[in-house]
Amino acid sequence: MYGRDPWGGPLEINNADSATDDDRSRNLNDFDKAALSRPLDETQQSWLLGPGEQKKKKYVDLGCIIVSRKIFVWTVGLILAAGFIAGFVTLIVKTVPRHHKHPPPPDNYTIALQKALMFFNAQKSGKLPKHNNVSWRGNSCLNDGKADKSGAVLKDLVGGYYDAGDAIKFHFPKAFAMTMLSWSVIEYSAKYEAAGELNHVKEIIKWGTDYFLKTFNSSADSISQIVSQVGKGDTSGGTSDPNDHSCWMRPEDIDYDRPVTECSSCSDLAAEMAAALASASIVFKDNKAYSKKLVHGAATLWKFARDQRGSYSTGADAAIFYNSSMYWDEFVWGGTWMYYATGNQSYLYLASHPKLAKHAGAFWGGPDYGVLSWDNKLTGAQVLLTRLRLFLSPGYPYEETLQTFHNQTSIIMCSYLPYFTSFNRTKGGLIQLNHGRPQPLQYVVNAAFLAALYSDYLDAADTPGWYCGPNFYSTNELRKFAQTQIDYILGQNPRKMSYLVGFGSRYPKQVHHRGASIPKNRVKYSCTGGYKWRDAKKPNPNTIVGAMVAGPDRHDGFHDVRTNYNYTEPTLAGNAGLVAALVALSGDRAATKIDKNTIFSAVPPMFPTPPPPPAPWKP
Repeated sequence: MYGRDPWGGPLEINNADSATDDDRSRNLNDFDKAALSRPLDETQQSWLLGPGEQKKKKYVDLGCIIVSRKIFVWTVGLILAAGFIAGFVTLIVKTVPRHHKHPPPPDNYTIALQKALMFFNAQKSGKLPKHNNVSWRGNSCLNDGKADKSGAVLKDLVGGYYDAGDAIKFHFPKAFAMTMLSWSVIEYSAKYEAAGELNHVKEIIKWGTDYFLKTFNSSADSISQIVSQVGKGDTSGGTSDPNDHSCWMRPEDIDYDRPVTECSSCSDLAAEMAAALASASIVFKDNKAYSKKLVHGAATLWKFARDQRGSYSTGADAAIFYNSSMYWDEFVWGGTWMYYATGNQSYLYLASHPKLAKHAGAFWGGPDYGVLSWDNKLTGAQVLLTRLRLFLSPGYPYEETLQTFHNQTSIIMCSYLPYFTSFNRTKGGLIQLNHGRPQPLQYVVNAAFLAALYSDYLDAADTPGWYCGPNFYSTNELRKFAQTQIDYILGQNPRKMSYLVGFGSRYPKQVHHRGASIPKNRVKYSCTGGYKWRDAKKPNPNTIVGAMVAGPDRHDGFHDVRTNYNYTEPTLAGNAGLVAALVALSGDRAATKIDKNTIFSAVPPMFPTPPPPPAPWKP
């Protein structure tokens, strides 16, 4: 039987195919054994054996790319190792004790600033706060005003500051001191903060302004009198009239009567107190209630100063010690501060009026022109109003006077430089702003403050300097002047003596100061019993840290003698100027600049806001 081979050949089917298994087994032996020993390829094996064990792939398919398995394994391993190392390092950093980087040590000006502020703690009257930090001081004069026999209406005059080495509270120089401190805080609050003294200086200012609010009816809109002084200094009555100058006693032991002096025509004092309260209101602007109270008190005093003209020192005890030469300069000074505190342009109009400037001596010149002091504030007012022109430029109707003040300020700054002969200098380099008269340092520190401040004004206005005639001087010249004068006070002088008590290794030991010269030994010395301490040749038993003494003479000489107050007595006004100068020079000038805007907080925009653009035209 024949069939069809589908591949084209004949296929024979016969009965032989039905042979038994034994026959087939025998027939296999006849095949080529060499052919059977040949290995099968993968395809053949898969046919015969089915799916077998797969080899590892050499590549890894990541979806977007295919990478070598070896590279993939190494990459993952490295990532895990890096993560482990990073975690281990982080653990070590967090568990090992940290060593904080210490800030650089404070410069000499900052150290001196911290000490100079302590003087005000030593001068406090009344019930002292717990943190006063002057161990030899205590509560004193707690009956001020209450036991007065003059018929004063105001009965609580406890508090405030003693003026100098005595226990008199002279309000005229004290108001100037508070104004100077406030001015320095307004300009350099960041530097005070960096020195760790911002809260301290603000507490000092508030101690003063709280007291000033007691010296008149601060809740009223109109007043007829204010207190100008507590205590008495006239020694013409001798020991039969015990008072703050004829007696040598610790303030804590005072048992004599302390008269209260009032005035009803005292424009100079009232305008200066208005300046003190107005400037402080800017310092405390974040305390809205207190700031508003200060502004109201300042406005009341200003109205009184303008309505009832006269000098506070006329015929008064204060004329011997702090005689006021005029009140016109206080009108310019006080009016400027009232403008900054309120933004009311009527104050600026008055402060910048040409007639008022003329009365204040802005066009006189003279030997004391350009000297800022507790008596004459014209120079300070000129610098303040120059600040207004530099940064806000109010224009008409103020520009004429402001430009004049700006030019005069430039001339005053020229007069401070050693290249000019407006003021003499000692051989040691101290400028003689009071022309060789005693107690020179209080004038020097004020000039140093103004020079450093004005240089910062020019820097903030992107002005590299100013002209003195045809010559141009950089702002560094002003700062150099301020530094040389303060360095002289701190010890770089022919005597190698610091005139700031507690600064350096050599400073005055016999400071003219009652509280510092009498030991706190539970012994109450009488009015004359304290003379033995006044006349002693030994150093004071108490160090009045931070007190700047009156200073050397015109030959750089100094006598450390307690009874010679022209050399060894400190004052509030002098120390306030020193504090202002020190903070202006302290710290990093490049990193910490003046505060341009805080003083203008209450000042409205100089020019009206332009109207909005018209709506777009629609057909």
